[in-house]
Amino acid sequence: MTSNNACLFTCSGGVVTLPDDKLVFVDRRDGGHLVVNPPRVVWERGELTAEELARWSFLVAATGNAMLDVLPQLDGGCINYFEAGNWALNDEADPKGRKAAKTHRSMHLHLFGRSRFATDISWRWGEAPKFPDFKDRHAWAASRESLSDEECAKVVTRTADLLQRRYNMTA
Repeated sequence: MTSNNACLFTCSGGVVTLPDDKLVFVDRRDGGHLVVNPPRVVWERGELTAEELARWSFLVAATGNAMLDVLPQLDGGCINYFEAGNWALNDEADPKGRKAAKTHRSMHLHLFGRSRFATDISWRWGEAPKFPDFKDRHAWAASRESLSDEECAKVVTRTADLLQRRYNMTA
C-alpha cells in the first residue's frame, strides 16, 4: 500500500493524494477514495484566483474521469465529489474548542468511487453516502483499504493524459 496521505500527482492545478490511511472512507473494492487539494491552502474555493480555480477544476475532472476509466470496480459506476474540511471545525478537533471556518478550515475535495456492487452499507448503490459523527470516524474507517499502488499508478497515468489532451495542461 502507498503510505499515509501519499502525494500521487502534482501539477499547477493542485495535488492528488490518498486519504490518511486511518480515514479511508471508501474501500478500494467498493470504488476507492482519493483527495484533490487546490494549488494552495484556502478555507473556501472562492478564495482561489480564476486561474487557480480553473486549473483545480480541470485536475478534479481529470482525476475523476481517470478513476472511472482505469478502475474495474467502477465499471458502470460513478464518482461522488465531496468538498470537505468540516471535521477540522468540530469542537473536539485540535485545537479543542469553537473554531471559525475562515481560520481553521482547509478546503479540499474527496473523490469517492461509487461501485454498483459495493458491499459496505455506507456506500450502497443508489443511496446517499452515510458518514459517521466526528468522534466515530476512526472506528468507522478502520476496515477500509486504500487503492493499491498499481491502481494509483494507473489513475495517475490516465490523469496526466487527460489533463494534457482535454485541458492542454501539463504537469
